[in-house]
Amino acid sequence: MTNNIATYMYDKSNPFIFMGYDHIVSNLLFIIILIGLPYYAKKHLSENKQHTIGIIIGIVIALGYLSWLCLEIIGGTFDIKLHLPFHLCRTANLLVAIVLIYRSYLAYEIVFFWGLTVIHAIITPDITQGFPHYHFIRFWVTHQLMFIGVIYATFVYDIRPRKRSIYISFISVMIFFIITIPINLLLKSNYFWICGKPPVPTILDYFGPWPWYIIVVMILTLIHFYLFYYLIIFLSNKFVKAH
Repeated sequence: MTNNIATYMYDKSNPFIFMGYDHIVSNLLFIIILIGLPYYAKKHLSENKQHTIGIIIGIVIALGYLSWLCLEIIGGTFDIKLHLPFHLCRTANLLVAIVLIYRSYLAYEIVFFWGLTVIHAIITPDITQGFPHYHFIRFWVTHQLMFIGVIYATFVYDIRPRKRSIYISFISVMIFFIITIPINLLLKSNYFWICGKPPVPTILDYFGPWPWYIIVVMILTLIHFYLFYYLIIFLSNKFVKAH
């Protein structure tokens, strides 16, 4: 069983193709759920049912990372250099789950902007297996569904970021970055892509060589946080007027 799990987890017989059929269809599904689910839940469901759906989404997002961790351990392929939660998306998965399950505003302030910046990973995924491989589905759950979860909390739970949330979230990213540096030095790992770019083509390829792409990403991250803040305020006003 252990060998079977290990073989399956690293099977690349059905490779992921950027902007291939799987990629396009999964993103179309993402857009439909992103728009349709919050609208339907807010317009047609009671507050208890809204929260129940939020809890289910939160659990599924958390399991996206935790199930992968368990499978790597069971399969005997767990690698401390690869599978700890020191990539931003993995920590964000757990924080979004806390937001959706417990309606924690502190977790929301931190993860709201983190969760929305995964749009770049959605457009240029760092995965190698295509649908219906577990890793393809796991990536969808931990990225697309996480993005949906943030939007769900915003428009269904009626939680909104404050302007100071931009700084709280950005400082949290900086703290995460600083913590990850000694982790990488100690383990000789590449968490948060601090020591090098991902092994597959991503948007980081357009930001220059190491270490300059890190500086570019930090600047763009702050710009994105501002843009997301003003966009969500604009959309919130439109959403409130529509209801």
